[in-house]
Amino acid sequence: MVHFTRICFRKYGNFVDNLRLFVRGGTGGMGLPRLGGRGGNGGDVWVVATKNMTLKRIKDLYPRKRFIGGTGGNSSVRALKGETGKDSEIFAPVGITVTTDDGRILGHLNAEGDRVLVAKGGTGGSFYSTFEPSKGQTKHIRLDLKLIADIGMVGFPNAGKSSLLTALSNATPQIASYAFTTLKPELGNLRYEDYKQITVADLPGLIEGAHLNKGMGHKFLKHVERTKQLLFVVDVCGFQLASKTPFRAAFEAVQLLTKELELYKEELVLKPAILAVNKMDLPNAEDKLQELKEQLQNPDEYSDGLPDDMIPKNHLTFRHVVPVSAKTGFGIDVLKRCIRESLDEDAVMATKAIHQEKLQALRHQSREHL
Repeated sequence: MVHFTRICFRKYGNFVDNLRLFVRGGTGGMGLPRLGGRGGNGGDVWVVATKNMTLKRIKDLYPRKRFIGGTGGNSSVRALKGETGKDSEIFAPVGITVTTDDGRILGHLNAEGDRVLVAKGGTGGSFYSTFEPSKGQTKHIRLDLKLIADIGMVGFPNAGKSSLLTALSNATPQIASYAFTTLKPELGNLRYEDYKQITVADLPGLIEGAHLNKGMGHKFLKHVERTKQLLFVVDVCGFQLASKTPFRAAFEAVQLLTKELELYKEELVLKPAILAVNKMDLPNAEDKLQELKEQLQNPDEYSDGLPDDMIPKNHLTFRHVVPVSAKTGFGIDVLKRCIRESLDEDAVMATKAIHQEKLQALRHQSREHL
């Protein structure tokens, strides 16, 4: 039996998930022609993953957003080889993708201590450069945060994601019966009695057309990329975003969510997924749930009457379909247990795959020695 304690919650105030910075490597030092002395190289500029750092903090600490490597030391009679200029380090949160302005990826910061070189310092003056130093690389870079979480909660506005996170934890996110209550990602850390920890990211609500950058658009969808698994949250009685938009039943909500993920990046729908059917405290919820389960078992049949732009290429098969009520607490413990089981299942499969690769490598080495 799985035992667990409540989720500890972390909130991102004034959330910033993209930052543009100017970086320049340090200029090299002058060489010394008459003695053949070499100047020191200029310092490099690095982005380094560290704890307790946010992009907002970088923005606040460095309002000019300029990072420049130190200048290399000149060659002299006392020191024919000049000292290397001091490196400049930009401390950034884990989960950052570092890109150039034109979108070229320079590197990823997936774990604390990861480093990405973003601007190399210039070389010191030497015989090969007529003792003249070179300048360092100059460019603009972008730090793009994609939250790393075990579980990413996805759902349309007013599906009850914030309420569900509250039911899972002692969190107090803003909750109301109108669209776009959650305007920034929020993380909850679920700690189990065996010290296992699972991170759940409650991400801003999708709308139809999010893949085209409507509503939260890409600001939301990019955060799904680094989650291990997905937790779909739908209102068992369906939803209507506004009076002029069509009503969507729970099954249609599932299809639309899948379609939006697929259109943004097709591999997202290959992630393992759990479906939380929320608001089971509402009238006729049980009948609606049975209808939804039937539709999920025969998605092609029940998708026949839907417009083509609502039907995903591949229908999701959920590992668990869990009815819950964030309001009353019904099904919350079952959902916690299903989340744990699903992640544990993948961890076992990953370990087996690693062992299999090592075994094949050993067999290959043995054949080479024969």
